[in-house]
Amino acid sequence: MRSALIIFPSARPAALLALVLGGCAGPGTNLAPSPGESVEIRASYYSRVLVGRKTASGEPYDPALLTAAHATLPMGTVLRVTRLPDGPSVQVRVNDRCGCTHGRQLDLSEAAARRLNLLRVGTAPVRIEVLGRRLAERTAR
Repeated sequence: MRSALIIFPSARPAALLALVLGGCAGPGTNLAPSPGESVEIRASYYSRVLVGRKTASGEPYDPALLTAAHATLPMGTVLRVTRLPDGPSVQVRVNDRCGCTHGRQLDLSEAAARRLNLLRVGTAPVRIEVLGRRLAERTAR
């Protein structure tokens, strides 16, 4: 049996696109809190092989800085990241985009991961809260 493509001539293209793309989003996709809100997500950290490579903001990745990558939060967003259930927390600045996979929504710098005791486990559940925005700590090299 052949499948048929049904086109609705009266439907607006944007509405059809939203309908199609909406099916691609699953639970936990692009979880980004608004200021004053928090969400629970899964975090990991950057590999050492990325040291010195440009981030999406144009800054080189520096494992000693408290930075993070997120799919949708604006560059410069400052987050409080708390390891769950009741672990330590750290403030980081978003300076990169992540194509996070395997259930992860946040990639942390090595310094941030160290403060959250993530270096041995690699990934962990965290709570992120938006605190505000700030400029880069140093300019791109």
